[in-house]
Amino acid sequence: MLRPLTLALAATLIASAQAQSPATATHPARPAMPTRDPHSAGYVTATDLPDGTLPSPTADGNFIIGPTHTPSPDAVAQPAIPHGTIADFTLTSADSKFYPGIARDPYTFGTPDPSDPAKLIVTTSHPAPWSRKVTVYIPAQYKPGTIAPFIIGADGPDPLLFTTLDDLIAAHKVPAMIAISIQNGGGDAQGSERGLEYDTMSGKYAEFVEHEILPRVESEYHVKLTHNPDARATMGGSSGGSCALIMAWYHPELYHRVLTYSGTYVNQQWPSNPATPGGAWEFHRTLIPNTPRKPIRLWMEVGDRDNFNPNAMRDDMHDWVLANENMAKVLVAKGYHYQFLFARNAGHTDHAVKEQTLPEALEYLWQDYPHKPTH
Repeated sequence: MLRPLTLALAATLIASAQAQSPATATHPARPAMPTRDPHSAGYVTATDLPDGTLPSPTADGNFIIGPTHTPSPDAVAQPAIPHGTIADFTLTSADSKFYPGIARDPYTFGTPDPSDPAKLIVTTSHPAPWSRKVTVYIPAQYKPGTIAPFIIGADGPDPLLFTTLDDLIAAHKVPAMIAISIQNGGGDAQGSERGLEYDTMSGKYAEFVEHEILPRVESEYHVKLTHNPDARATMGGSSGGSCALIMAWYHPELYHRVLTYSGTYVNQQWPSNPATPGGAWEFHRTLIPNTPRKPIRLWMEVGDRDNFNPNAMRDDMHDWVLANENMAKVLVAKGYHYQFLFARNAGHTDHAVKEQTLPEALEYLWQDYPHKPTH
């Protein structure tokens, strides 16, 4: 049964916080990240915008924003417009043929392979079950029985996405799309279920979504989801961002639109794969430069204080800013439609930046979409 947006979100977020924040756990603080200059040697040439402004949602290229990040009016709840409804269901590893489940012991990481610093040896990862919520936003404008475009989001639920879609759909700035916000399988990085799903360079996660998530959404909520890849989008932050591109890269017949914040286009794949020894670093080192252009439109952002070598590996493939800068270089060289924002005064997956930019990002992503039924 569908529930009001605010009540369902409150219940989901409280449950998620309780599940992910054990009272006895304390996580070691990460060191402060260095502040990078967007005009550093080797970075892409970018247009420095006046503080508080954003690029046009139809403009390709590289832009510098900030240091002030004020929420967009289109990211703030508007009482007078139609509001979508949300619902959620629980998926467990017992239901999955794709991911039986793993976990890494809390606050353990791994050690670099002495013979190859690009590989991490993880001895504390082991089989473990998982349970997750899948949260579904259905816009008020959805007409039962019609085929709907949709966007897949990582690390759900995403209340900011749902609020922004309310505003943009009501203003006819994006199509009336369904949003499917999927919690990760637990943990982070190498040896974890989240890392296995999000950082693996293969089509497996997209196939998991296609066969184990989307049919449940359709059957649970009596909606029809399009099979047109031009009417399907993916989004996420950090490893969820690299996962969003991985989904479209390995399955361009399924997804053509990708939105990433602080994309983890670095070497975080585990187990190592000789076909992509640098993990998602291979996107800008080999895959995009050496592959014919794919039908993917990409919006991406990175912060000036984004992650830089936040672990024991020193393989020169763990600088999030450099990785995103390199992505912009290869995307323009191959003729992709993309927009890249370098955000001053911003950290990793910075929430203030997301509040400022998400409406413009979604408009950019869907700008060429024909507003008519898809099949």
